[in-house]
Amino acid sequence: MSKRNDLSNRINEKFKSMSKGQKLLASYIMDHYDKAVFLTAAKLGEVVGVSESTVVRFATNLGYKGYPEFQSELEIMVRDKLNTIQTMDAVFDRISQSQILATVLKRDMDNIQATLEEVDENVFEQAVETILNADHIYIIGIRSCAPLASFLGFYLNLICDKVHLLHTNSSSEVFEQMMRIGSRDVMIGISFPRYSMRTLKAMEFANNRNAKVITLTDSVHSPMNLYSSCNLIARSNMVSLVDSLAAPLSVINALIVALCMKKNREVSDTLEMLEEIWEEYQVYENDEIDHIEDTLKMRYARIGEEG
Repeated sequence: MSKRNDLSNRINEKFKSMSKGQKLLASYIMDHYDKAVFLTAAKLGEVVGVSESTVVRFATNLGYKGYPEFQSELEIMVRDKLNTIQTMDAVFDRISQSQILATVLKRDMDNIQATLEEVDENVFEQAVETILNADHIYIIGIRSCAPLASFLGFYLNLICDKVHLLHTNSSSEVFEQMMRIGSRDVMIGISFPRYSMRTLKAMEFANNRNAKVITLTDSVHSPMNLYSSCNLIARSNMVSLVDSLAAPLSVINALIVALCMKKNREVSDTLEMLEEIWEEYQVYENDEIDHIEDTLKMRYARIGEEG
């Protein structure tokens, strides 16, 4: 295990028991470690809005002898960032251009197969029932996980009422959208390495409000599981720079299908209504306001050919 992962793990393991000020420090460091590495304890405290003594206690609470030793670990994190780029270059060196498609698809297949072998069907069923019984459903996914959250939100809107896909431009915006979450609601958090501290804080907020929390992440050791009692695991090993999201998307597809089967009549009624709306407003026919009869279309086509 690399030292950067060791530091990340220390922060993740201690995060739940940290004070408010220490959580602010943890969030800043995880998101901006390349900037934090150049800051003294006093300057870091000033940037985050806590005292210098809080910064020092934060370092010792993580098991370091003091801030200098902690700062050395931050230097390792910065170097590891370069190592990620070097690893990507090494992968590109091993794979010829003609092998890229086959290599990437095979890796995605392996991730799906590993997920199938490791998935806990009881947890999956628990997730389905939790979603079905929720008054409100909140979904959060940031950065590369945003498309997964959007995909899930789109289909849950066809199945369930009161689905909220959280917009994540800032932490304050996330909490404003969640301010009414309560014990009868569910939060679905999606995050894969590198884990999003903003997603983790949103899940902590939901847990503190006694909402049910479901995670979709890559490991039972993921920090996303700190505040969740229902953990869906999907492999996301990447070939290079790009996260492999094939297995997480497959798990989401399975969730959607399971929910559709549980609410078969309601989903059928919704789709019938949508078909009527799509037909009335020509959603899937053309972009013109006035409908053009087929005979007129053919006439216009002949005129164009003659011209």
